[in-house]
Amino acid sequence: MTRIETRRWWALGAVATAQLMVGIDLTIVNIALPSMQQDLGMSDPARQWVITLFALGYGGFLLLGGRMSDLIGRRRALLIGLTGFAAASALGGAATSGSMLLAGRALQGVFGALLTPAVLATLAASFPLPAERGKAFGIYGAVMGSASGLGVLAGGVLTQYLDWRWSMYVNVPIAALAAAGILYAVHPAPRTSGVRVDVLGALLATAGLMAVVFGFARAESDGWGAPVTYASLGAGVALLAAFLAVQARVSNPLLPLRVLQDRKRGGSYLAVFSLAIGMFAALFFLTFYLQTVRHYSPIRAGLSFLPLTVGLMVGVRAVSRLLAKASVRALICPGLLTIAAGLALLGWLQPDSSYWLHVMPVFLLVGLGAGWVLVTANSTATLGAGSDSAVAGAMVMTSQQVGASLGTALLSTVAAGHGFNVASRGAAAFLCVAAVAVYWVLSERSPDHSRWKLPSRSTRL
Repeated sequence: MTRIETRRWWALGAVATAQLMVGIDLTIVNIALPSMQQDLGMSDPARQWVITLFALGYGGFLLLGGRMSDLIGRRRALLIGLTGFAAASALGGAATSGSMLLAGRALQGVFGALLTPAVLATLAASFPLPAERGKAFGIYGAVMGSASGLGVLAGGVLTQYLDWRWSMYVNVPIAALAAAGILYAVHPAPRTSGVRVDVLGALLATAGLMAVVFGFARAESDGWGAPVTYASLGAGVALLAAFLAVQARVSNPLLPLRVLQDRKRGGSYLAVFSLAIGMFAALFFLTFYLQTVRHYSPIRAGLSFLPLTVGLMVGVRAVSRLLAKASVRALICPGLLTIAAGLALLGWLQPDSSYWLHVMPVFLLVGLGAGWVLVTANSTATLGAGSDSAVAGAMVMTSQQVGASLGTALLSTVAAGHGFNVASRGAAAFLCVAAVAVYWVLSERSPDHSRWKLPSRSTRL
């Protein structure tokens, strides 16, 4: 293996570490929230904003982050994203008031939105060969999929044995380690020529996505009939419709419509959106079940999530070997149905159910399906995207963020009225329908990895 080839794998380790940091922060503060609230004297409504502001910043700015990666270059976007995320984490950890903590969380989301598209664009450029691409995106998928469970575990350990502030401070050394790896292994790539920021599109997309995520967050706490809920969702839909209309007319769109019109990418985005609804609902219900119904300690609850990571690793390893041999729909649809099976099993969970015989199989099935889908979708979305790689990758995470927000709000409402058993079965049924829809979208005419040819060296890292 040459020095250049070795550095590509070091680059994979560095950007995977960076994405792990962002993924962990989606859940790490959940267990620390009560301690944060008590220490800083935050009200109950203010406490919820610790979660919501991160989601708003991350989900709202992902598309703009993808285009900024093309404008300033992948390596620079990675380093700026890491530096900003670390600084925002230090600000939140040192918070002396609720407003200071909230500012740190919002900035974490914004800089995470710059970082993630650059991570995906770097992977797409570094590993164009099908066999290597499957292995690289397999590692990335395992990292991304296991981050939520690791966040719950890390939040419990840090809060119980150190202090809630370490759930924020822990990002500083992780960011420093990832930045050192990027400086060593990721070479500056030429910036995409002719790239300009579509200011109107950026404003419409960011405002629209933030309104949608905010609307789902308020639906969870205030109900679907609350004026703030339907006003936010209505405004978000209108803004996103205006955004798509603008993208069809401008010469340098923030999100070229060719990205969405490609059937293989469209199917991947639909699959990740559907996966997020089911997976995050399962994580939400199981966290509640283990800590509230079974009265597990934070650390024991976090350790209980480890089979999710095991399932992910198995799914990632299996699908990585098939990525260059099978069609996209032959890979994604079974993954969605596997998650549906896990959710159906969750729908029969009882207060006295055995962890080993009932809860652990749910984690294994959801993890297996998630690893299977995430690897395929992330690789497919950036396959052959060329100069659109960053924004195509950003759409994967945008789909996941919106799906997670919708799933948590919608299924929490169902669970409040009918119990989480009914909500879980409903989520399982939805994923079965989604698998059929994805199968239809991913027609045999859609290109897949097995028919992809190696691009010229000029496009590689």
